[in-house]
Amino acid sequence: MPNTSTAVQLLITVELQDDLLETLRDISSRIELLYHPARHLADVPGDIWAEVEILYTTRVMPDPALAPKLRWIQVHSAGVDHLRDQSITQADDVIITTTSGIHTTNITEYVMMMMLAFGHRLPLMMANKTNAHWPESHEYDDFLPQELRGSTVGIVGYGSIGREIARIARAFGLSVLAVKRDVRQPTDHDSYVIPGTGDPNGECFDRLYPPEALNTMVRECDFVVITVPLTDDTHLMFGPDTFEAMKPSAYLINVGRGGVIDEQALLHALQNDQIAGAALDVFHAEPLPADSPLWKQPNLIISPHVSGNTSDYNQRAVALFVENLERYLAGKSLLNRVEAARGY
Repeated sequence: MPNTSTAVQLLITVELQDDLLETLRDISSRIELLYHPARHLADVPGDIWAEVEILYTTRVMPDPALAPKLRWIQVHSAGVDHLRDQSITQADDVIITTTSGIHTTNITEYVMMMMLAFGHRLPLMMANKTNAHWPESHEYDDFLPQELRGSTVGIVGYGSIGREIARIARAFGLSVLAVKRDVRQPTDHDSYVIPGTGDPNGECFDRLYPPEALNTMVRECDFVVITVPLTDDTHLMFGPDTFEAMKPSAYLINVGRGGVIDEQALLHALQNDQIAGAALDVFHAEPLPADSPLWKQPNLIISPHVSGNTSDYNQRAVALFVENLERYLAGKSLLNRVEAARGY
């Protein structure tokens, strides 16, 4: 942490609105703000890095030798899997923090939308519309809903997004199961939380499972939602064994990372009625190649990695950064710190 009286040079490479930049300038007279919107390291003049202590960025990462005074990187995203090969993120004296927590409401609404769509047979209704087909009376049984009230959702990853999904799911009357890396710590007081959202005290789930018990949990679920980041431990976490364990009537929703799922195993599960359907917002390759067989699956809803989008993303991100910046200047611990050992 810095000396609490010295000047602090802050470099921002994310494109932000003028009023948000003014908000950051007004935090303290100690802040020397440098603003250079950039997508690549080469877009930032090399002589700028020498005195930079704080970096706010998405992907622009200097080599440690280029920025010897850099002590904190605030990333403009929740995931950091795209930065795993950057040497500066492995430095012991550099803190990495994320925007985890600012996406919770919009991603939760996306998840609930998909659960309602599957539960109330919206894909079948859209297929009927496309085919200009009004079902015969005996076909109406196909539209019987899987009501959310009384159903069970399993949330794989009980971080900020998983906690908000749990809170809203409980309001719909669902039972909530969750997989968490450390089931001994159900509370969450070191992460950023939008006021009034989430489950900071660990009260919105019915049971917690360790990752090793994933297949045990999914056997009980009508809906399974993936929110985990992509790490060495979660890579291909959902494979053939997990899809075989799921109910044939269950639906999978992935708002985490594409690499968490074995896509070939998922395709097999969808084609062979091992599960009833899936909604994917993330994929191994993005954009999803036009020749991918996933496009043609009738029981699969596809979206282009948009569940985390919101019109006030920058405002939310800067609100989090302001809180962390004030903590940094005061020598306090920061929210949303990345632990290199766990990968997020």
